[in-house]
Amino acid sequence: MRISARNSIKGTIKSITKGQVNSEVVLDIGNGVLLTSVITTHAAENLKLKVGNTAWALVKSTEVMIAID
Repeated sequence: MRISARNSIKGTIKSITKGQVNSEVVLDIGNGVLLTSVITTHAAENLKLKVGNTAWALVKSTEVMIAID
């Protein structure tokens, strides 16, 4: 896989919760850390995502914000 995004995180698909429009995909990226992404259900089906498969989270953003209470 070749892509311009510099931030890619490899993980194992832990769960997929499909909705009519969007699906929630949870990746286990190791050390007890879970990463959750919401993608279209069409994309999840097109990628043939399945629990237990390897996938990459690709992060492309101009900024990452942090907030506290």
